[in-house]
Amino acid sequence: MTEVMKKKPSEGSKWSEYHVAFDPNDDDKATEIKLCNFARPHMRAFHCSWLGFFIAFFIWFSIAPLLPEIKKSLQLEKQQIWTSNILAVTATIFCRFLFGPLCDKLGGRLLMGIVLMAAVRNKECCARFI
Repeated sequence: MTEVMKKKPSEGSKWSEYHVAFDPNDDDKATEIKLCNFARPHMRAFHCSWLGFFIAFFIWFSIAPLLPEIKKSLQLEKQQIWTSNILAVTATIFCRFLFGPLCDKLGGRLLMGIVLMAAVRNKECCARFI
């Protein structure tokens, strides 16, 4: 087993110090993960990303259990519900092609924030009907 060091990196490293344990014999790769430490930008990005994806999935899949109530409140027919489902899938495919280049240009963090804010607004409007 290799020796695990803290703080001082190996010679030739691009960082002056590390805040996690690392292995100097393995290209200064970390040997521990501090999940509850928000001081490092990597962990902040990790937690923001899983929280963002959780919110996105929650918004996307929360309509299904509410569909009978939405159908009754908005007086929708079965064909209208099928049409809205087909349009939602089509819009998802279109958005994937659109967001790829936008993610390269604007960055994933900004684009994810914009999409989540827009989705929450739509979800709020949907919740008012129930």
